[in-house]
Amino acid sequence: MLLIPSQLALWGLALVGVWAMVWWMYDNLKSLAQICVALLAPYFAPAEQKSLTERFGKWAVITGSTDGIGKQYAFQLASRGLNVVLVSRTTDKLIAVAHEIESKYAVKTKWIAVDFSSGREIYDHLRKELDTVPVGILVNNVGANIDYPDDLDNIPEDKLWQLININIGAVTMLTRAVLPGMKKRAQGAIVNISSGSELQPLPYMTVYAATKAYIHNFTLAMQHELEPFGITCQLVSPMFVTTKMNNFSTTIMEGGLFIPNAEMYAKFATFTLGKTKQTTGYWSHGIQYGVMKLVPEWIRTVIGGIMNKQFRKEYYDQQKPNGPALAS
Repeated sequence: MLLIPSQLALWGLALVGVWAMVWWMYDNLKSLAQICVALLAPYFAPAEQKSLTERFGKWAVITGSTDGIGKQYAFQLASRGLNVVLVSRTTDKLIAVAHEIESKYAVKTKWIAVDFSSGREIYDHLRKELDTVPVGILVNNVGANIDYPDDLDNIPEDKLWQLININIGAVTMLTRAVLPGMKKRAQGAIVNISSGSELQPLPYMTVYAATKAYIHNFTLAMQHELEPFGITCQLVSPMFVTTKMNNFSTTIMEGGLFIPNAEMYAKFATFTLGKTKQTTGYWSHGIQYGVMKLVPEWIRTVIGGIMNKQFRKEYYDQQKPNGPALAS
């Protein structure tokens, strides 16, 4: 029986709807699905599955490695047998973390003290320090945020340049620095730590959110560039984690089911390395990310502005109880 044109049109619309729904579900729920796959993989994967050192190499470089997520990434990778290069600003902290890692794990450490906020001038020194290191994994974790959410014209220019130099400059230049060696060895992994703020413009944290959108786009583009060379490029986009970067908010620092501490977060996130190209890194963050993408961008932007006004109020209540009145 032949279908009349109106029936063909209805079937066509139905197929378009199914196609749109399938890709919508994939795009919005893939982070949670990937974490579940990563967690279940050991129970179904072949016993001879390669270790991180076999797959990527014996040395990992972690920036921003003396606090928070970066420090915990260093411990997690060391626990898997990787030697680690710790890169951060404060020499005393670097020495302390290096000693702690070597006392717990049978690995080597190296540390490099640099201030990424200085911009271009530090990278000749970094390249020289890394010349003799066969970097297998680079974790671009170093990041900066403003002290608390605020209007752009209230934020000092030095702070804004700091965000640009650290959040954009470091991930770009360090990725470029390690690529020749990784391409020559035809192996390696680059892990770029972004943020859930990449999802939408974020009023009162405008520059921070914009730098994370840069990392998101940069990483997804690099995945295509590096795939022919056998190099993994992973995007990790955490939601809130109880690190000192978020200490402007007592609500965030209280933690909870959806706000893990850095150690718990890093345990999940490092487990996804080599299993997923894009992830929130933590199971409950995958749920949050998927739910947020259900909401139109303009609504997420409005909600983000309201949320940041509340965080600003929390900061003033905590730090400056007698400070100036805030605009509504």
